[in-house]
Amino acid sequence: MKAIALMSGGKDSFLSAYLAMQQGFDIVKAVIVRPQEYSYMFHFPNVDMAGYVAGLLDLDHEFVSEDMFQERVFHYARDGVRAMISGAIASEFQKTRLERMATEASMISYTPLWKIEQHRVIREILDAGIRAMIVSVSADGFGEEDLGREIDVRYLNHLRHIESRYGINITGEGGEYETFVFGFGKKQLNVHGHRVWKGSGGYFTIDSID
Repeated sequence: MKAIALMSGGKDSFLSAYLAMQQGFDIVKAVIVRPQEYSYMFHFPNVDMAGYVAGLLDLDHEFVSEDMFQERVFHYARDGVRAMISGAIASEFQKTRLERMATEASMISYTPLWKIEQHRVIREILDAGIRAMIVSVSADGFGEEDLGREIDVRYLNHLRHIESRYGINITGEGGEYETFVFGFGKKQLNVHGHRVWKGSGGYFTIDSID
C-alpha cells in the first residue's frame, strides 16, 4: 500500500515510519510539516533539518506549511496514496485530527505506536539502532546539561528517575522533551549546534549537519 509518512526529525515519527516499512508499506514521501511555533499538532525544534533524518531511511521528503498540509494530503490521495503514517502515541487530539484529515482524503491513518506502553517504545527505539538526541526540554527534572544528550541505555536510566520523581511521560509525549534522530544502523549525521537556556527550559539549535 502506498503511503506518506509524517516525519518531524524526532524519534517517534522515525520509529513509526521504520515499522511501517517493515510491515510492507511503500512510503513514497516523508512529509515534513513546518508548523506555527509551539503547535499542538506538530513537532517544532529543528524541523528545517528533518530532511536529513528522512534520508536515514532513504526516503524522499518535502516540506509543507501547516496551513497547506490538508491540501497536500488530498494531492497524494489523487496520486494513489492510501495511508498516512504518524508517530502519535497517546495524544487523542493529534490522532483524532489526523484520522479526520485522512478520512476526508479517502486514506487510512496508521499510527503503529498508538497506546503502546511507553517504556516499550523507548526500548524499541534503542533496539532498532535509532540514535536520538534531546533538542528541547520544558519540564521539572531537566536542566541545560540535558540538551544535546543522546538517549542511550545510560540516559534511559536518567529518564526513568525523572519519571519516578516528577511524573513525566518517559517518551516525552506530553511535550516534556523533544528529540532529533542523528543515526540509524551504520548511518550517522554529524550534528553541530548550541544550547539556548531560558530559566526553566531550553532547546538545542542545530546550526549545521555534515
